[in-house]
Amino acid sequence: MYSQLTNEKVIKLAKIGNSWVDTLDSFELISPIDGRVIGLVADCGPEEALRAIDASEEAFELWKATSVDTRYQILSRWAQLIVEEKNQLAEIMALEMGKPLKEGKKEVDYAASFVWWYAEEAKRIYGLTIPAPMPSKRIVVLYEPVGPVLAITPWNFPAAMVTRKAAAAIAAGCTIIIKPAEHSPLTATFLAFLWDKAGGPPGVLQVLPTANPERLCKVFFDDFRIRKISFTGSIPVGKAIYREAAKTLKGVLLELGGNAPMIVFADADIDTAIREAIQAKFRNAGQACVAVNRLYVEKKISEPFCSKLVEETKKLVLGDPLLPSTDIGPLVGEQSLHKIHSLLADVLEKGGKILCGGKSQGLYFAPTIVWVSDPSARILSEEIFGPVLPVIPFEMEREVISWANATNYGLASYVMTSDLKRAFRLSEALRFGIVGINDGRPSCCQAPFGGIKESGIGREGGQWGIKEFLETKYLSFNLD
Repeated sequence: MYSQLTNEKVIKLAKIGNSWVDTLDSFELISPIDGRVIGLVADCGPEEALRAIDASEEAFELWKATSVDTRYQILSRWAQLIVEEKNQLAEIMALEMGKPLKEGKKEVDYAASFVWWYAEEAKRIYGLTIPAPMPSKRIVVLYEPVGPVLAITPWNFPAAMVTRKAAAAIAAGCTIIIKPAEHSPLTATFLAFLWDKAGGPPGVLQVLPTANPERLCKVFFDDFRIRKISFTGSIPVGKAIYREAAKTLKGVLLELGGNAPMIVFADADIDTAIREAIQAKFRNAGQACVAVNRLYVEKKISEPFCSKLVEETKKLVLGDPLLPSTDIGPLVGEQSLHKIHSLLADVLEKGGKILCGGKSQGLYFAPTIVWVSDPSARILSEEIFGPVLPVIPFEMEREVISWANATNYGLASYVMTSDLKRAFRLSEALRFGIVGINDGRPSCCQAPFGGIKESGIGREGGQWGIKEFLETKYLSFNLD
């Protein structure tokens, strides 16, 4: 597979306008599987950024006037090609960021679902007529595309985060420039290759890889022609982007970090709760913003629950992500590994106990369950982004709600209970943008995904996602 990928030169280039561009500079893409160099990738800088903005602006004038039927047809064809190339995309993700093949294939389906969805949503950008205050006037409201968009996508879901942003923007009539994460540029460039194959017009979707995102993105931030920035990533970077966007009053769509609590009550179905906890925690080796970061278990069931949880966690297969049997692959890099070891050391210093796992070999970290007895443990307040699940016992509902909400994060939360009244109480009391009730994987293309507090601004997915890329225009007609 290394040689096969290396020979696919086109996906190691930048897509600018109607051309695949090689740059003077390049950077090594290293696989977390074994540290081998996959190949050299185009390293875009300010010159390429300006060319991309020019192409995006030029294409926007044509694309915004394109019929919704044409948008639908091209997006539908793109979605079909993405599904047809599922195996290739899954292998690319496994190589460049370590996602197991079985998960990668699911992500490709998830990525394609957004393209299918927004192909249809393009047909539903409805305007309004409003009764006027005078008989001689008419009021009309239209929705128009905001203009060229910059999307900065993460490495952990390198296919789905591209399509969730790009499909919505393109369906709205915008053009979009993708700046993929340094760890996973090839997934984005391969998706751009499929966009071309689907008949996508030049300049509508462009991809600029780089090893120096600050230098590249400064050009986009400073240029007034970019009218919207969509970013998925960390809170500190999101805040920095927000500040930069303010200089030219660009719109922002920010999906930032999470510190998701899962609360398991004694009345919950234990098997369901454990299944959902494992899915919500260990998918992508815990490297997901909606991954469970804190597992609160009612004290009266905590011992049998933990025993069963450990038993099921030990069944997960850690290993080479290119093997079909693997459940958990490597972490993306050394920084992630060091952070996890640091968080676990802090837990142990404060009286905690590792119930299973806790060891690593290279970037491969065993799925870990840890009992936390001190509420000041850093692991409860910092985003883990790894395969470590802290368990904390609780006794009172009011108490655990307070603990769950005691964070600046506000993305996802989960409640496991068979009590309908409690489910409603908790869903209203938890200050998070997403609440999964007996559901550890609530994300889907039809629903609004996003957080409150410091976890973000705006929503992706569903009817809300396309609205992020539309401006409201008010027309007033005087018929006198």
